[in-house]
Amino acid sequence: MTQGYVGGVAAILFAAVVWGTTGTAATFAPDVSAAAIGAAAMGVGGIAQAMIALRGINRSREALWEQRRLLVIGVLAVAVYPLAFYGSMRLAGVTVGTVMTIGSAPLLSALIEYVLDRTRLTTRWTIGALVGLIGMVFICVGENASHGEVVGGESVPLGVALGLIGGLTYALYSWTARRMMLQGMRSSVAMGATFGLGGMLLVPVLVTTGGPFLASWSNAAVGVYMAAVPMFLGYLCFGYGLARVRASMATTITLLEPVIAAVLAVIIVGERLPVLGWIGVAMVVGCLAIITTPYARKQEGPEGGIMSA
Repeated sequence: MTQGYVGGVAAILFAAVVWGTTGTAATFAPDVSAAAIGAAAMGVGGIAQAMIALRGINRSREALWEQRRLLVIGVLAVAVYPLAFYGSMRLAGVTVGTVMTIGSAPLLSALIEYVLDRTRLTTRWTIGALVGLIGMVFICVGENASHGEVVGGESVPLGVALGLIGGLTYALYSWTARRMMLQGMRSSVAMGATFGLGGMLLVPVLVTTGGPFLASWSNAAVGVYMAAVPMFLGYLCFGYGLARVRASMATTITLLEPVIAAVLAVIIVGERLPVLGWIGVAMVVGCLAIITTPYARKQEGPEGGIMSA
């Protein structure tokens, strides 16, 4: 059981790392809109997941029909998430959009689990999540200070609102996939069906906005990378991890994503991250250490729910 937990945490950490590369990758295709990038990444990547899991999905048709409510919620959340996330980054700036989306997801996941699963969280998880969120705020403030501005983007309030929608949909599809797995469905089937159907809903968006991907080889390469690595491979690993840790734990671990994004922005894009930003990076790493210790695992209940200490 302990090995499964460690493997699940490692898989989610890998997903967070590759997700953190998306912002830097997008800078290599400046002519491609946020909607097109989101539709290509989640749409193509989601359909690829469904194709890989097609046999299992076909064998699990009855089980999927029995859990159709969870599936529909997850599918709609998958379709909305990339549009809200990338739209938030475009309107409020990459850092603020990422912080609002990824930072709100753990809290919203915990709220969903509390309301729908009647699950309480340990004090350790609460402290760890708070440390991580404060660290993300420091990264956000530090990056914006390095650019000599408070926030970036075209419309910060709307971008923040979209970021919260992105965080909610991220939390929702994580929770629905996790619930299907707890009811006996394989992770590849739950994730494949959810992301495959969600990806199909994004195909019209990609057809409408994806023309710039064909304008140059660099644009096309960005589209292929986004679909194949962060979304396809990343979400395969995320699904593996969700079968072993709770959704609120998983979304908290992915607080590593904006850390990776900030570091890559410094190394590759050439942005500067001041001392406050690096303090934020250290706090997020500390958050991961706090919430993923074996002690937290010992507090888990029979279905992977962390019980109140």
